[in-house]
Amino acid sequence: MKKVLILGAGLVVRPIVTHLLSKGIHVTVATRTKSKAEEMIAGHPNGSAVAWTIEDEVSLSRMVSEHDLTVSLLPYLHHVMVAKHCLTHRKNMVTTSYVKPEMQALDAQAKEAGIIILNESGLDPGIDHMSAMRIIDHVHDKGGKIEEFYSICGALPAPEAATNPFKYKFSWSPKGVVMAGNNDGKYLKNGVEVYVPTKDLFKNPMKVDFPNVGKLEIYPNRDSISYIDVYGIPEVKTIFRGTFRFVGWCETIDVMKQLNLISYDKVNLTGKTYADFIAMQIGASSSENIKVKVAGYLGIKPDAYALNAMEWLGFFEKTPLNRTEDSPFEVTSDLMIGRMELGHSERDMVVMQHTFLASYADGTKEVVRSRMLDFGTPATDTSIARTVALPAAIAVEMILEGQITVKGVFRPVLPGIYNPILTALEKLDIRMEEEYGLPLSEQLA
Repeated sequence: MKKVLILGAGLVVRPIVTHLLSKGIHVTVATRTKSKAEEMIAGHPNGSAVAWTIEDEVSLSRMVSEHDLTVSLLPYLHHVMVAKHCLTHRKNMVTTSYVKPEMQALDAQAKEAGIIILNESGLDPGIDHMSAMRIIDHVHDKGGKIEEFYSICGALPAPEAATNPFKYKFSWSPKGVVMAGNNDGKYLKNGVEVYVPTKDLFKNPMKVDFPNVGKLEIYPNRDSISYIDVYGIPEVKTIFRGTFRFVGWCETIDVMKQLNLISYDKVNLTGKTYADFIAMQIGASSSENIKVKVAGYLGIKPDAYALNAMEWLGFFEKTPLNRTEDSPFEVTSDLMIGRMELGHSERDMVVMQHTFLASYADGTKEVVRSRMLDFGTPATDTSIARTVALPAAIAVEMILEGQITVKGVFRPVLPGIYNPILTALEKLDIRMEEEYGLPLSEQLA
């Protein structure tokens, strides 16, 4: 019986555990809180739960050596450390996180050890790469070129659950969602590099109408230009990777960033209320009429949508913070987590869209669009958990069965990897709907 070690038991882990156990694979889940792992295993005879913390490298080394493959679903900072143990014991590894330079630097060692370290095998990154490459390779096989490529994804509450002013509820790493607001952006537009500093990340979002969802906003997602090489499209003139949100999110987070509410800098919060904290952020002498003072500071109306959203969240309340020294990021993310969790009976959804402009030697052009709309099942699995975990689970199966034979540090952008995974996902009702031959009027921007 093949044995897989899964590190971590966070919000997206359950589906990979359930899937691998259903395939007759022995699964060990190692995590800080053993009871979480036991709940996921649910008494399955092929499952084991282990209490383990990241500081215990001795136990990690032993566990890696005892299993055929390790899946790291830990925070991305720890993947390289896990990978080094996999290299030592010549064991394959899978993650759903972005390939950082430190991970890519292990490529030669992985080849020498005869293992694959497959990263970016979740949703975004993951399904986005695989579904994009299926279209890119199709166009290239026809002798065509990719002139424009827009790739946008969002994990959101289903429309009926988007009931707060932010139109957002947390269904995955809450701190990570807020932290992403501190990223900057870079993309290529008509052959010109466009850099978006973090202070402007949420200004001027694009808008689209997504079928069965409604109007959504799009803001840039990190460095899009680096994916020109990943996708093998040196001919592209426009490439943009973005994130979907409901209308209202971008305006509100932009205002919160202007107030430095997601800054990591530590400040003294001893004895302060939330209103006092906001007064401190704008240099006000007191927290009386703080909403009006913030409006004046920002040069917007007191009844602006963003200020009403902040008021709903509790920023203008006289409630004690009960903190000493801490960062605005921690205050803000904790407040959002406390009031914006997805309810047990509510659905989340994943929305993804690729839009290509392809050109051919005979002078013809077409717009190709690929969309996915996936909903979670209340009280069972969220959509974000399924769409992150199941591609990784299928990749694990393929590696164990010898269907993936390449060695080194990889993303799932090879046809021999992405085609079987996409086909298997369709059987699990996770699919991209592709439309070819659309008129040029269907271009995204």
